[in-house]
Amino acid sequence: MPNANEDHLIAPEPDRAVTEPQWVAPVADDLARRFREAGFALALVGGSVRDALLGRLGNDLDFTTDARPEDVLKIVRPWADAVWDVGIAFGTVGAQKDGFQIEVTTYRSEAYDRTSRKPEVAYGDSIEEDLVRRDFTVNAMALALPEKTFIDPHGGRDDLAARVLRTPGTPEASFSDDPLRMMRAARFAAQLDFEVAPEVVTAMTEMAGRIEIVSAERVRDELNKLILSAHPRKGLTLLVDTGLAEHVLPELPALRLERDEHHRHKDVYEHTLIVLEQAMALETDGPDLTLRLAALLHDIGKPRTRRFEKDGRVSFHHHEVVGAKMTKKRMTALKYSNELVKDISHLVELHLRFHGYGTGEWTDSAVRRYVRDAGPLLDRLHKLTRSDCTTRNKRRAAALSRAYDGLEERIEQLKEQEELDAIRPDLDGNQIMEILGVPPGPAVGRAYKQLLELRLEHGPLGAEAATEALKEWWAKEQDA
Repeated sequence: MPNANEDHLIAPEPDRAVTEPQWVAPVADDLARRFREAGFALALVGGSVRDALLGRLGNDLDFTTDARPEDVLKIVRPWADAVWDVGIAFGTVGAQKDGFQIEVTTYRSEAYDRTSRKPEVAYGDSIEEDLVRRDFTVNAMALALPEKTFIDPHGGRDDLAARVLRTPGTPEASFSDDPLRMMRAARFAAQLDFEVAPEVVTAMTEMAGRIEIVSAERVRDELNKLILSAHPRKGLTLLVDTGLAEHVLPELPALRLERDEHHRHKDVYEHTLIVLEQAMALETDGPDLTLRLAALLHDIGKPRTRRFEKDGRVSFHHHEVVGAKMTKKRMTALKYSNELVKDISHLVELHLRFHGYGTGEWTDSAVRRYVRDAGPLLDRLHKLTRSDCTTRNKRRAAALSRAYDGLEERIEQLKEQEELDAIRPDLDGNQIMEILGVPPGPAVGRAYKQLLELRLEHGPLGAEAATEALKEWWAKEQDA
């Protein structure tokens, strides 16, 4: 189904919407008939109904039913192309049919014990009971199948048309049941570009500390969805303004450094959000979590390194090094993969490297080292570095852009002449041992490192010149 223009959302009237054939794929009607024949009800629910009204229903279909999970399995297994039950403890059975990803969840209500990270699942007996426990009214609509009866007890369609996020019951009760819903409010605001109702914002602010009972993995997943959305600034601003960020990503609100009339510097918090948006504009293959996280975290070392200089300037010496360590610590706490932690920390550490080479007078050696240090992250480093320019001085911005254009041109020129993507010494370990007549050990590693430095400094030497240089270095080593 083609995407609607969300900026001009007009939710259709229920009686009209439920009769439009594109609302429900034939696979849904087929499944609903099977549930009815088995004596159970089935309804399209939640995000699937919301997205259908937005004109963007995809191949992921969510259903709710009065059938218990074991009954759902009996109905679905003979029908689906594949079935999985990893979520069955929470009443959810997953399936695949004709290219559709399907989840069927038994009517339920769930609440958190105030000291537990896991919800206690209890099954319900009616769809109304199920809908009232959902996070927001725009996700608390259903379409009963196969008769296609529209069910909207909490005014979700009106809220969808008004582009507002409200909770079916009181937000305090909703967030007490599952504190992660506060993160979801920020995420949906960012994904849908919706406003959050004032009473919901108030509850988020008053209950922000409750997010700490939620597992780091669930918080991380919501944060990722927010960051990968079309409007992450909106969600991040809500997290900061309500105090939620203090509990899940405290480094972000810490960027709101106090200002005074004697020591001027740019607003680091606002600068960070602009860098994130500018990085998004440079994406070529869809949302890039690595690039966006690096943009969001690139300056988090500034609060710890801020110094007031005598001449009125403010310095942040080595904030990239401090920031890289802070990034590793925060991302590890949020249970990110080791690979992602390594990549983003490395980008944070490298984001100032370009500025360390002056006004564009790059030597071949400097270019080689830049490429070597960036490795497979080079393209993202290009984008991050360009995004980090938020100056309003058009002349300075143009000069920086020209300088970086020049660097990229130099990289491409050297790539044509040398194998920059895999810089190695001219001699390998076996050749080093044969030339020096030494066994495997620390000496071979030192020799390899020396040859690599020569390679970076001078480019390819060739086997003969590298051999002479190696022998000369080894003779000095022996005399030392």
